[in-house]
Amino acid sequence: MKKISRFLIITALILMTSVVSAIDIPYLTGRVNDNAGILSAETRQLLTDSLKTHEDRTGNQIVVLTVTSLDGVNIEDYSNAVFNEWKLGQKGKNNGILIVIVPEDRRMRIEVGYGLEGSLPDLLASRIIQEIMTPKFKNDDYDGGITDGVNAVIEVLDGKSLPENAVNEEDGSSSHSFSQMEKPDMPVTERILLGAFIFGIIGLFTVLGIMTPKNWFLYVFLIPFWAMFPIVIVGTRGALICLITYLIGFPAAKLFLRKSKWYQKAGKDLSTKGSTSIGGFVINSGSSGWSSGGGSGFSGGGGSSGGGGASGSW
Repeated sequence: MKKISRFLIITALILMTSVVSAIDIPYLTGRVNDNAGILSAETRQLLTDSLKTHEDRTGNQIVVLTVTSLDGVNIEDYSNAVFNEWKLGQKGKNNGILIVIVPEDRRMRIEVGYGLEGSLPDLLASRIIQEIMTPKFKNDDYDGGITDGVNAVIEVLDGKSLPENAVNEEDGSSSHSFSQMEKPDMPVTERILLGAFIFGIIGLFTVLGIMTPKNWFLYVFLIPFWAMFPIVIVGTRGALICLITYLIGFPAAKLFLRKSKWYQKAGKDLSTKGSTSIGGFVINSGSSGWSSGGGSGFSGGGGSSGGGGASGSW
């Protein structure tokens, strides 16, 4: 099992590398690289002057890159690849920052070098994206959004604080960490793949719980999973709908199935024999567990990011 897991991880890394390399990393032509052509000439010059002044004063190297589309490539992987190819920041200090905007994909990212992660942590980078840049981008104001975002990054690096309650210019509502969870912050392809994994696992346990007579342990056990895991895929509102559907649908399905002959037989076997078999799974009445001929349980792995920062969409 461990060998298979390693093989899958290595294969995923190879595929990820090949996908990123499929898009040419542009040449570093200056502090503002407007390859998507979304900035006015005046804004490009003002940003260049501001970033040069900051770099001369602090040594921090901040670069802006706009790309029309990434053609399905993950913006986190792309930004990290560009950052490392351009070698932003001073050697040994790693004090570089890359701001990437992809207008057609409606995605953006602030990639932060290791040396500045303490000054610009992920939470502050996310706030700059969500509270300062996103409202302008939603109005197609790229000049204002990028300028305000760059200025906010510079202010944070200078030790200044962002407003605690930044106001969304479109609707006047306050933006906070919970509202940022309203919409999943990942590409559609990733949501589909991760959704298949998450819903596949908790869905399997849900079906087993429904099909097991006289056992409500899984119903209670799975409530926090249905409450939290779907947030990553469908956002907070979608997760709430999933939870309500589960809370109502699980007992309704068990009540519906209890009239079927196989369900009654399974319940009788549990009472008389102490176990029953449903769909290849052996269920014991003396415990809340089950097994399937070849073994039981599953294991999962984790991942890590090569650099700090935050991503967002609009």
